[in-house]
Amino acid sequence: MLELPFLRNHRVQAIAGLAKRNIDAEAAVDRALALDEDRRSAQAELDRLQSELNAISRSIGELMKSGAREEADTAKARTTELKGSIDRARETMEAADQALRDHLCSVPNSLLPAVPHGKSPVENTVILEQGTPPNLHEGALPHWELGERYDLLHMELGVKLTGAGFPVYTGKGARLQRALIAFFLDKATEAGYQEIIPPHLVNADSAFATGQLPDKEGQMYHVTGDDLYLIPTAEVPITNLYRDVILDQDRLPIAMVGYTPCFRREAGSYGKDVRGLNRVHQFDKVEIVRVEHPDRSQAALEEMVEHVKGLLTDLGLPFRQLLLCGGDTGFASAMTYDMEVYAAAQGRWLEVSSISNFGTFQSNRLKLRFRGENKKTVLAHTLNGSALALARILAAILENNQTPDGIVIPQVLRSYTGFDLITA
Repeated sequence: MLELPFLRNHRVQAIAGLAKRNIDAEAAVDRALALDEDRRSAQAELDRLQSELNAISRSIGELMKSGAREEADTAKARTTELKGSIDRARETMEAADQALRDHLCSVPNSLLPAVPHGKSPVENTVILEQGTPPNLHEGALPHWELGERYDLLHMELGVKLTGAGFPVYTGKGARLQRALIAFFLDKATEAGYQEIIPPHLVNADSAFATGQLPDKEGQMYHVTGDDLYLIPTAEVPITNLYRDVILDQDRLPIAMVGYTPCFRREAGSYGKDVRGLNRVHQFDKVEIVRVEHPDRSQAALEEMVEHVKGLLTDLGLPFRQLLLCGGDTGFASAMTYDMEVYAAAQGRWLEVSSISNFGTFQSNRLKLRFRGENKKTVLAHTLNGSALALARILAAILENNQTPDGIVIPQVLRSYTGFDLITA
């Protein structure tokens, strides 16, 4: 949620950042400022009435002591009037405050100057491309057919058990999945991230704090009986560990990593682009999360990108780094890099990581602050990134590493899998 001081003091910058999202940015900002003025006016009137009530209440005792009973009775009558006026003024103030809050919740984050204009993914900027796609042998198969041939992955079993988009991993496919999770966690802890095992369900307050509610309500699985949500990413519970927390500045930066299954309802379309593991309702992911001083958040974003690039390099996967344009950047993000790997049998790029700087957008909702200079509390910056998303990484490994003799396991994973080749 955007900060009101930012909108008031940096109106032009806020409008410029929001305009890249192809919305009526000036109207959104000016509406917020007008609602804030309404709230301030209502608060001022409430304060004035309360102050008058307090003054009159204090005077009644003195009037009674001095024998001015008639004046005291008049003052008492005025306090009764004031109490009614205060109740009405409080209702007006609360309504103004709710209207402001509702509007701010509908306004996305203002994008950083480095984010390019654009309306769709085709306008994202390719920052770099690394690695060479393999030349596959004749008869090479996409990962969903490899999964069936080698008894690694079964989409139809998932349909039987649950529905479309819920894969079942078996045998060496399950072992490879587990190896990837362990490898990603080990690399993150080696890089200084503290491992967290969070709950896989969160309450509405947690989903709101990181921007899933109300923006992505339809994309989450809702356990209605308990009013809980299955997490779409480990970012949600891990970031919320610091909700309503004031940190000492020397605690920063905070770096955390967690593995969780992730659940997303949006994967409901059909066609070649969503076959197999390309888009699923449930997938495993290792997530890195940072809480940073505002002066270091952009440097932290670049460090997180380098971490993810290192993982992809270790796996020997061709990849590219994209800077998302305004029209493709998520609601809560101020700037996002996507990392994509090349799946050779399909001949297409698959997104495997989004790495984002949220600035104060999440921390404003979280009320996550630190004590800065002169002990003044300041909103921290939050960041997160996939390191990495397992389903598509597994798909790319299977497709790119297939040979006539079997599927070759990347060298860095062999100590985790216990085998270096998958054969029929």
